[in-house]
Amino acid sequence: MMFTKQAAMRDAYGEALLELGAANKDVVVVGADTTGSLKSGVFATKYPERFFNVGIAEQNLVSIAAGLALAGKIAYSGTYAIFVPGKCVDQIRNNICYPDLNVKLVCSHGGISVGPDGASHQQVEDIAIMRAIPRMKVIVPADAPSTKGAIMAIASIPGPFYVRLTRSATPVVYEGGFEYKFGKANVLHDGSDVVVFACGIMVPEALIAAESLKAKGVSAAVVDLHTVKPIDSDTIAKLAKKCGRVVTAEEHNILGGMGSAVAEVLGEVSPTPMKRVGVMDTFGESGNPGELMKKYGLTAANIEQAASSLVKSK
Repeated sequence: MMFTKQAAMRDAYGEALLELGAANKDVVVVGADTTGSLKSGVFATKYPERFFNVGIAEQNLVSIAAGLALAGKIAYSGTYAIFVPGKCVDQIRNNICYPDLNVKLVCSHGGISVGPDGASHQQVEDIAIMRAIPRMKVIVPADAPSTKGAIMAIASIPGPFYVRLTRSATPVVYEGGFEYKFGKANVLHDGSDVVVFACGIMVPEALIAAESLKAKGVSAAVVDLHTVKPIDSDTIAKLAKKCGRVVTAEEHNILGGMGSAVAEVLGEVSPTPMKRVGVMDTFGESGNPGELMKKYGLTAANIEQAASSLVKSK
């Protein structure tokens, strides 16, 4: 499968903030000296009175966002994923989630594909951290259009959200546009032999793998599980039962992430043979993003291999 376009999720985030700012005067943005990189700084050029840069102080970042939410604002706040949640889980838990405040944490530079910045900046634990906190909702968009769709939609859904974005431009999966449906997975490709549940930049890899598997006589369904929490248990159970084999694919540690969430669902409602594609409980390293994705087993070939092994084993 060839993807004809690439776009950056960060650019889509900036576009969404501008539209939200025009539509709702209660939307505010809080940053931590990374607003240029996250593209959230574009909001400041048009709505400076609703933009707050608190400097390199992540605990302040989320706590000030909490205060603004208490004042009735819809607070979009974020930086790099390694810093939020990395440096302020306590404040997120107690200042945002415990009082169930309307704070939208949108963080970029998630996963191994951060590249040359190395292990210290490659966040592979954030989905696990955030989905374990009560009341926090977790979204991992597949591309720029789905990022914009999710950012726009969550403004009208009360409570805390964590949205995890990728640093580099990525293939556009939703060229025809994207409508975010809270907690509802998108079935992108039907199949009957194996189902691949993917999130983030592993979604286009899953689609490439499905096409390759089809050429070899294996029918693979592909699902964009963009909302990791609350997870779409019904779609997971339905397709697991139909296909009889499950593969999960994520740019995250295989422990505690989306794959674990799928396994939890299946363990309770429909035990199914399953393989998880992701970072194998290790830290990353400095390198070219593409080379790192290949080294750490985060490619279409890895998804195809996992699916094929399941098909052969039954």
